[in-house]
Amino acid sequence: MGQTVKNDPNYYKKIIIALFLGWVVIWIYRTLLTPIYPQIQESLGNISDTQVGLVASIYFFAYTGMQIPSGILVDKFGQKRVLIPAFIIFAIAAFIIGTSSTITQVYIGALFAGISTGSYYGAAFSLSAKHMPKDKKSFSNAIINSGSALGMVIGLIGSSVLVGSLEIKWNYMLFMTAILIIAVTFVFVLIIKQDKKSATEEASEGKKTTLDEDSQGTNLFSLNKLVVYFVYFATCYGYYMIVTWLPSFLVAEKGFEQGSVGYVAALVAISAVPGALIFSKYIDKNSHMRLRLILLLLIGAAVTIGLTVFSPNPAVLYVALILYGLFGKLAIDPVLITYVSDSVASDRVAKALGFFNFFGMSSSVVAPTLTGYIGDITGSKVLAFYIAAILLAVAAILFFLVVMLREKKQPLTPLTQE
Repeated sequence: MGQTVKNDPNYYKKIIIALFLGWVVIWIYRTLLTPIYPQIQESLGNISDTQVGLVASIYFFAYTGMQIPSGILVDKFGQKRVLIPAFIIFAIAAFIIGTSSTITQVYIGALFAGISTGSYYGAAFSLSAKHMPKDKKSFSNAIINSGSALGMVIGLIGSSVLVGSLEIKWNYMLFMTAILIIAVTFVFVLIIKQDKKSATEEASEGKKTTLDEDSQGTNLFSLNKLVVYFVYFATCYGYYMIVTWLPSFLVAEKGFEQGSVGYVAALVAISAVPGALIFSKYIDKNSHMRLRLILLLLIGAAVTIGLTVFSPNPAVLYVALILYGLFGKLAIDPVLITYVSDSVASDRVAKALGFFNFFGMSSSVVAPTLTGYIGDITGSKVLAFYIAAILLAVAAILFFLVVMLREKKQPLTPLTQE
């Protein structure tokens, strides 16, 4: 490790701040376009809903497809050498969209935005895995991840107020976002250090990794890893279904007013942050309970999504959504991320997280489309909520049978020991 990193006891805190800001700007971009689709459609020649909806699809396809390649790049070149070029491209992508006069140009910008931000996950959490103190890993990841909630709030409210109420041109929102991205890129340049390794160290690490894989059977496609990937797919599936379709579900099937559903849906994001911080803080102090906590959170998320459908009155629905925020994706994320990063050799962390997030984010492509299709065919989205709950229940069962029971039978290895 570089001398500067070794001599700076607060380096991990600086990393937390930098990576938190990275998620903030990514989620500002992800959410700021949604409330202003009508203005975008009008300015680009009254394009159709399908055309404007394709903007998000292109972004998430590119983002998901970049997970595995970016993990390989990070393991080979290091986090800083991947993060900085990626965020420069991200800023250019926001500028391309902001200057768009045709929907095709918006698509090009969305594609570059997806590719660039798709490089963030593996780089960010492999960096946190490397430098966070062992007794603060999950809590640190929870703080980093909470940047997504703040970015979501800023993106949704900012574009709604500035464009919807103050009638500022929608393009200016993208220019502001590009400026924020550039600012965060400078933060990366100033804070993140490129670790320097000698050829001897790299060769010895390579030999160690080979020995670890041969002697301990550690690989990215073991049965254990495949179950963890499915667990994250199920976790993300329920989350992206709720983020996309909950407001529509509340209006059409629960009788809520259009003007109030945004605040109701925000209960999930509001309760998710303290839930993630509380659970991750607990697990850092009680690492032997990590697998049990993951199982508990999966069961809790499945039950609360089901309760959202069954809720006989608004009070029960509010409780269900608050509890889903506590038990759902943002609470499970930091614990799972720490588990995955601790279960592989140090020079394979980014690659493992790339595969992990690839399976999770693939649900962001499947869940919104499948839920809409079910609504079109059946006239109700109730079945879609049941599917999300069932996926989480199946994930909990597989996690218990494959991961928990197998680890109880085997002694902890140096890669998985706390």
